[in-house]
Amino acid sequence: MTVAVVFTSRRTEHHDEEYAAMAERMETLARQQPGFLDMVSVRDPVTRQGITVAYFADEQSVLAWREHPEHAEAQRRGIADFYEEYHVSVAHVDREYGRTSP
Repeated sequence: MTVAVVFTSRRTEHHDEEYAAMAERMETLARQQPGFLDMVSVRDPVTRQGITVAYFADEQSVLAWREHPEHAEAQRRGIADFYEEYHVSVAHVDREYGRTSP
């Protein structure tokens, strides 16, 4: 069963370049993890609020990503320097559907 990790946050007004580099590195690293399926991320430049949803094949893949050493360091830096607030939700996807236009 697919597992979705929903990360919402509001960025500080500090460390923008450092944050951008770390966010890019985390996306690259996440995409290399066993069990990773997909990720989408957006941030409003005015309110600095953002949401990232990462999809994994199973709970074990989510836990392995959470504990990855580089990701753990990014989490520490996020708390210390990058985020005014954040929230993480982990959900099991029971159903999904969509449409892609040609």
